Amino acid sequence: MFIRQFEYLDALAREKHFRRAAEACHVSQPTLSSALAQLEDELGVLLIERDSRFQGLTPEGDIVLARARRVLVEIEMMRAEIAEARDGISGKLRLGVIPTALPLAVHVTAPFCAACPAVTLEILSLTSAEILARLHNFELDAGMTYLDNEPLSGVIAKPIYAETYCLLTRADGPLADRENIAWAEAAELNLCLLSGDMQNRRIIDGIFRAVGKAPKPTVETNSIFNLCTHATIPGVNSIASVQVLEFFGLPLGVKALPLVEPEARRIIGLVAADRDPAPPLARRLMQSAAAL
Repeated sequence: MFIRQFEYLDALAREKHFRRAAEACHVSQPTLSSALAQLEDELGVLLIERDSRFQGLTPEGDIVLARARRVLVEIEMMRAEIAEARDGISGKLRLGVIPTALPLAVHVTAPFCAACPAVTLEILSLTSAEILARLHNFELDAGMTYLDNEPLSGVIAKPIYAETYCLLTRADGPLADRENIAWAEAAELNLCLLSGDMQNRRIIDGIFRAVGKAPKPTVETNSIFNLCTHATIPGVNSIASVQVLEFFGLPLGVKALPLVEPEARRIIGLVAADRDPAPPLARRLMQSAAAL
């Protein structure tokens, strides 16, 4: 049993295809297949469901994969700690960010890049559920997500900023003279909202339920850009975070009305898997991040 076998199994689980897994590991497909078959022989169990192509892992394969990923992370942490002691911190930081926080992620990454110039960044737009799953599966070093809405387990967290909400509407529309709007009133409008797989939408739906409303959106999207631009359409109104607008500005011809009754807010922050010792890159990111 050797480390490369674990790397091959991890790549196959991610790519779900023997050829792509081999390419990701920079080896030939026969080399990868032979090494995985040897691992099965050594453990005495079938790890991979096969016919002419990859069908998935067996239950035993899932167990070995989980352990293999822990081993690979420990090895990577060891290498990172050795490199940090010798040359300073380096490597690649993998950061997952919920879409509503992407425009503000630079406020977290900028001080980290200044403090750790030898580190490269990989920033992925992911849902909050994907971030949590990938942290626990050793596929991310850190995430930027909601801290106080849906349960978080097995992580350490650092608050960064509070997300608040407004209604985007045409500046020449029926609400042109308004200074704010209640959630209950907004529920009666034609709305553009984020899609249901995103926690922001579940937050918005929860606020509406709290005021006894259940709006049916006219438009649903998983794009913050589309969310904002659809408010330029006559008769369509969008609910967005104030913080995104402070970064990007309002679309031409659109005004933002604060949503009140209640004045809702949710906390967005950094999360990393709660491991001891903490991985060097995740530890440095937490240390360098400042509250907005």
